[in-house]
Amino acid sequence: MELPPIPSWDGLHPLIVHFPVALLLVAPLFVVLGVIFRDKGRVFLTSALLLMVLGTIAAFVAVGSGEAAGELADRTPEINAVLQHHLKLAETSRLIFTILTVIFAVILYGPTLLKKELKRPLALALYGCFLVLYAGGSLVLTNTAHNGGRLVHEFGVKAIMDPAPLPGQAMGKPLDADDRVRDGQGVHQDTEAKKD
Repeated sequence: MELPPIPSWDGLHPLIVHFPVALLLVAPLFVVLGVIFRDKGRVFLTSALLLMVLGTIAAFVAVGSGEAAGELADRTPEINAVLQHHLKLAETSRLIFTILTVIFAVILYGPTLLKKELKRPLALALYGCFLVLYAGGSLVLTNTAHNGGRLVHEFGVKAIMDPAPLPGQAMGKPLDADDRVRDGQGVHQDTEAKKD
């Protein structure tokens, strides 16, 4: 069994782009759980920070690979306008979540480093303010994703990738008629045969 080809840097964008969105939008739920469940709060809050770090790293990869993919895209004035807006939003999202991740790390580990315990009311106020800021960042992130979706689904912009072998060919066997119909090949012939 052959593995599919490894995509080039500009073809990596569609494979990586959903990671920052998913990781960064799930992270605040762990913050809320950490505030609600005091006995396991530290575990939830540390998990939230880990999700933010991974999501922010994925955002850097998504922006870099997206810039490379955008250079190869077919351009019309409409596509160019949406692509430029998507890129600006992506760079803004990357910056926002980098800052938010650092802020959260300071809130979480700052008291330990300073050897001071945060009183519960102050901790709740800090986490509450952080979640308000995070909600604003999440709006920018979802708007970024929406504009990326517009490029693909409204304008048909696609990443340029090396063709991968078809499933039957990956294992070295030719496709039979059923495989061709399932994979979209031979559908026309199959439909014509049913009409007769």
